[in-house]
Amino acid sequence: MASSSLKVLSRRRTHPPKSSCPNDVVCEECGSGHSPAKLLLCDKCDRGYHLFCLRPILPSVPKGSWFCPSCSHDTNPKPKSFPLVQTKIIDFFRIQRSSVASLISNQDTRKKRKRCSSLVVSKKKRKLLPFIPSEDPKRRLEQMASLATALTATKTEFSNELNYMPGMAPRSANRPALEHGGMQVLSKEDTETVNLCKSMIERGEWPPLMVVFDPLEGFTVEADRSIRDLTIITEYVGDVDFLKNRENDDGDSIMTLLSASDPSQTLVICPDKRSNIARFINGINNHTPEGKKKQNLKCVRFDVDGECRVLLIANRDITKGERLYYDYNGYEHEYPTEHFV
Repeated sequence: MASSSLKVLSRRRTHPPKSSCPNDVVCEECGSGHSPAKLLLCDKCDRGYHLFCLRPILPSVPKGSWFCPSCSHDTNPKPKSFPLVQTKIIDFFRIQRSSVASLISNQDTRKKRKRCSSLVVSKKKRKLLPFIPSEDPKRRLEQMASLATALTATKTEFSNELNYMPGMAPRSANRPALEHGGMQVLSKEDTETVNLCKSMIERGEWPPLMVVFDPLEGFTVEADRSIRDLTIITEYVGDVDFLKNRENDDGDSIMTLLSASDPSQTLVICPDKRSNIARFINGINNHTPEGKKKQNLKCVRFDVDGECRVLLIANRDITKGERLYYDYNGYEHEYPTEHFV
């Protein structure tokens, strides 16, 4: 595989708490009472539903009250689309005002970027590649609006950085030297490519990705143009915290950032309040051959200028319209993916 030499990490997921449901409770969808720890009771009618029988699947017990499809009167919820208005999108993503012109077609800039991109390609050295934005400025706005729709629906603020919030892990705790077994150091050239991708996003030159809502999978991400093997898709970002503070967290997207020899120093990324498109990229069912074939990304942890960072990278060529998937389980095999579609 293209990135077989890269060390893959797992996406740490919090399991639902053990249920106190009575033995006679069965799932309204499958009629079975097995897996009682994954039976969720409606707060209105007390009927039971397996987390994995719901559509979309619920990865963990939700915070606060939960109502079944019948009681919520919304069996196929579709999020309200974010307005396709340039000024609103610019404000939502805090795009640099001095760079708003990048949302308008600029043929000379595109040609220059394409020439630069072609120089980066080196099959021999296997360098990371920057994403190539869609050329149509209207299409880029639609891509950005699709992410804004998903973030708004999940009450998440957009962020394209690791965030160090008061009361959580400080920036000083993010030290690659603490990684158990050592951490891969990203080369100077690949670091420049990562920085290029970040600066493009700040200017409104968006990755060619579209967030769509699927009734089975929920929010998911599709390639909106062909993407080459080893292209940087996005960085996994959110609030950084110590794992010890999140052991009982019911969030479904907690990602390992630093797996320290001393467990008390292990760090995780929590994207439930602040995040980017990474939190909507789904995982494969790694219990079936069909599920494994869907994988087209790898999640890799790097030492980037003395700081742990997590990147999602294409591990093969991806065609337009193809959905993006990676393996939530690297070495730890903590997250049960057997019910993934």
